[in-house]
Amino acid sequence: MKIAYLGPEASFTDLAVRSAFAGDERYPYVTIPECIEAVMEDKVDLAVVPLENALEGSVHITIDYLFHEADLSIVAEITSPIQQHLMIHPNQQEKWQDVHKILSHSHALAQCHKYLHHYFRGVSLEQTTSTAAAAKYVSENPEHPIAAIGNRLASEKYQLMIVQDDIHDFHFNHTRFIVLSKDPRNIDVPISKSNGKTTVMVTLPSDRSGALHQVLSAFSWRNINLSKIESRPLKTGLGNYFFIIDIEQQIDEVLIPGAIAEIEALDCNVKVLGSYQSYTL
Repeated sequence: MKIAYLGPEASFTDLAVRSAFAGDERYPYVTIPECIEAVMEDKVDLAVVPLENALEGSVHITIDYLFHEADLSIVAEITSPIQQHLMIHPNQQEKWQDVHKILSHSHALAQCHKYLHHYFRGVSLEQTTSTAAAAKYVSENPEHPIAAIGNRLASEKYQLMIVQDDIHDFHFNHTRFIVLSKDPRNIDVPISKSNGKTTVMVTLPSDRSGALHQVLSAFSWRNINLSKIESRPLKTGLGNYFFIIDIEQQIDEVLIPGAIAEIEALDCNVKVLGSYQSYTL
């Protein structure tokens, strides 16, 4: 299969794809929307993009693009541990503590906030499209006193030197990546498998008191466990939101369809984003 992922090579998304889809063709894209559009335009079979980090929460551009722009299905999720390292060009080895700028993805910079505040207070922090893009930039500018935050594969790929290991602020640093397809399909990958999930997006009717409570009750009285509920702006005005809900089981023939039917009877709009298997690296 052809797999699109948030690149360039040696990004954390690339690491997840290498583990789950070894032997398949990997195609790096610069942004998450470009990955998603590659599937929509039939350039690739699947796309793998980040959805949520344990420290920094949801990747909003992924959620918003799936709601507002794309009609794709989640066909699997891959949860991967994330280790952030500070890396420099070997030319800057002797003065790495005096770098003028540190580059990385916004989530990576946030995951290392305490470290950066303690050791590099006042140093300019610059956001890039991925951690690998930051490493690539540092490798291409050896004359500048700059550093990148990224994974070990990026340091090897772009011939950088790791000067500080594991600089993320909390030990449990994991990211959920989702696998997207134009059509629902079963994905079986050779890594550890956990319980299945179903993800739905719900839009409430306007100005109805207790509407969200009624939605959650449709799951509650059926003993359907939810692992996440989050609101995102509808982009139609202040106070207007949709909700993304993760259900801790794959869709069945009775309970989840019954809950969805009850929610739709409340004049809510429900979009099933996917029912899929969850994998852990």
